[in-house]
Amino acid sequence: MSAEAKPIGPLSATVHGSFKRRRGPDALTMLTIYLVLLMGFPSNLTIAVLGAYGRPQFLFGLCLLVWWVISRLQARTFAVRPVFQPVRLAIGAFVVVALLSFAHAMLRGQPFDQISPSISALARLFSGTGVLLVAMDGLRTMQDVVAMTRRIAIGGGLLAALGIVQFFTKSPVIDFLNSLPGFTGFAAGGDARAGFIRSAATATHPLEYATALSAALPLAIATAMSPSVGIAVRGRLRWWLPVALIAMASFLAVSRSALIGFAVAVVAIIPALPRKYRLSLAIGGVAIAGVAVIAVPGLFGTTVGMFTGAADDPSALSRQAGIAIAPVFISASPLLGAGIGTFLPRYYIFDDQWLQLTVDVGILGAVTFAGLFLAGIWSAINAGHQSQREDVRLIGRALAASTVTVAIVFAFFDGFAFPISAGLVFLLIGLCAAIRTVGAADADAAKHKRAVVRPDEDD
Repeated sequence: MSAEAKPIGPLSATVHGSFKRRRGPDALTMLTIYLVLLMGFPSNLTIAVLGAYGRPQFLFGLCLLVWWVISRLQARTFAVRPVFQPVRLAIGAFVVVALLSFAHAMLRGQPFDQISPSISALARLFSGTGVLLVAMDGLRTMQDVVAMTRRIAIGGGLLAALGIVQFFTKSPVIDFLNSLPGFTGFAAGGDARAGFIRSAATATHPLEYATALSAALPLAIATAMSPSVGIAVRGRLRWWLPVALIAMASFLAVSRSALIGFAVAVVAIIPALPRKYRLSLAIGGVAIAGVAVIAVPGLFGTTVGMFTGAADDPSALSRQAGIAIAPVFISASPLLGAGIGTFLPRYYIFDDQWLQLTVDVGILGAVTFAGLFLAGIWSAINAGHQSQREDVRLIGRALAASTVTVAIVFAFFDGFAFPISAGLVFLLIGLCAAIRTVGAADADAAKHKRAVVRPDEDD
């Protein structure tokens, strides 16, 4: 009598180097295309005939959702042992609450001009969910996870480089893309503060740009320090370039949020680094800040003034007023909110994604969204606890640091209203779940090895 075949699980990090990729598009390729559209293509450009639904990264996210659904419906030729994913439960809960909020709002009746934004917001949520699910279930080896984190680090470095060029040339640089046939919008955002250009690179707004830099920084640092496969010790030196570019761009962003995000990212990643690197990283950050201050006269005074004069700053005052007035809007529908996407800027602009979310989808929505962040952070850290490999621990903690950074920066602007910041949230949390898969596989492999070498108790 033949024994039943044991279900296989994800590949452990110890064997990922020998994994042979199948022909055709895979999750890593598809997510890389999404990342290029997200960070490399100007967020303000949309396909003219599709209006609010015309952003390429949004459309590709929906394609990823359809691709994931089709892959789940296909019959498998072998059994795959599932790994418990808190992120799966958290994203499911958040989507359910968003759908209930949408239904509740539509049943109450809405002005005509609020229905379309609500549908659009729900569609953007589905697009981001597709990205998260493909990252979580499609990246099954450490090789894939490392490759994706490297690409985010490279994307952050290139975004920073473009922002630095914009700062010194006082030009969008990419405005020639405005003439792309079939597209409408402007190829670059940005504004000025105290005589300095606030760069936005390919982002819609400088705060969106700052969020992308802050989110990429821990991954860039981890990539430069990681002993992962494919990076020789002396070859890792070039991976410090994205770190330096992101640090320089953060100091030149002329933005409190950029500096706060940079500080949070560094503080969050430092505990994950070997002790011998921590002091060097701090000294390097101070050195880059010094170079920026020396190279740009007046930058130091402007930067200090942004914090010392925060009490009288219009944006800070607006956030304080938002905290005071938010309970009035929340009280109308505390649990499910006004309805996802129905609270338009004409009512109030909170400049705080957490407050905006609480008004939009209620307390349940805010709690489940916070649960999604917590599930991702826990999954990434847990992967390091389960695996004995240094690269799994470092990349896992870096992903957790990036997720923490975005969660905090979201308190300074409505991040879901901007494509890059919203897209990175779902991609990062999906990667947190993916590395948990690898960590669980490593734990299984270690357990199996111990079981094999353990002496027979009857001897």
